[in-house]
Amino acid sequence: MDTLTRMRAFIDVVDAEGYSAAARKMGRSKALLSKYVKELEDELGALLLNRTTRQFSLTEAGHTYYRTASDILKEIDNLADLVREGATDLKGRIKVSVPRSFVDADIGRSLIDFSIEHPDITLEIIAEDRFVDLIEEGFDAAIRITKLEDSGMIARKLCDFGQFCFVSPAVLEKYGPINTPADLANVPCIVDTNSRYYNNWRFETAEGLSQAVTVSGPIEVNSPIASTRAAIAGLGVAMIPDFVAKPKTECGELITILDEFIPKGGGIYAIYPHRRYLPAKVRRFVDFLYGWFKKNGAGNSVAARID
Repeated sequence: MDTLTRMRAFIDVVDAEGYSAAARKMGRSKALLSKYVKELEDELGALLLNRTTRQFSLTEAGHTYYRTASDILKEIDNLADLVREGATDLKGRIKVSVPRSFVDADIGRSLIDFSIEHPDITLEIIAEDRFVDLIEEGFDAAIRITKLEDSGMIARKLCDFGQFCFVSPAVLEKYGPINTPADLANVPCIVDTNSRYYNNWRFETAEGLSQAVTVSGPIEVNSPIASTRAAIAGLGVAMIPDFVAKPKTECGELITILDEFIPKGGGIYAIYPHRRYLPAKVRRFVDFLYGWFKKNGAGNSVAARID
């Protein structure tokens, strides 16, 4: 049995956090994976995994081997993809990290449309609201909704993005007009606990200076779609991604306020590691998303599923 096969088995077990989960995911038996890892340890003369009935963890040698072995296998796979790049049929798996708000909104349709158009590529979507370490955690790409900072990654902007303040007409009738961010202190607000700044909402003055306002209200929830529903129900002002809530302004259920104080420069980006050989399937994925957003846009023409 060759070293690469044993190496792949070890990586699969670590990524799945156990033999049973890895066996189910990879379609191999638990015993076979255990055999490969044991042979790899014998070959290296070092214990890579601590095994007990209740715990699964990497040894210090295992951590070192995992990081380097992951890079080696990615380069091997990338080189194979590079050779196949001229082929008309792309195959393989793409592991992508995506925010839940992206998946839940209709712009998440872009991922489904990619899979429809590329049936030989398995798109593994991990929907979670955190910035993953693409290289350390074995992701091929990520969708990030942010004001991009230098991260050592390659980024391609798909569309503009902003978080706006939305409120129902009933709230404005009850509490009066909201003309400045400071007015939010006198109005109930809906806090999205997944937001980077939680209940300290950030604004910009006309001079470009940053301004933070602490808000509070009757409901806190870790979902922009739930925040939108709460705003429509009249529970207060909510700061929500434009592509989620803006369509609700067209039917009059919500109104945007304080637009002139919203920070500029945000966007939705496709992110991928800077590699010597970028897999053709990842390049195709990023190109597809760029074309999809150029055609469909976000916000006005693409509504969130919140009904």
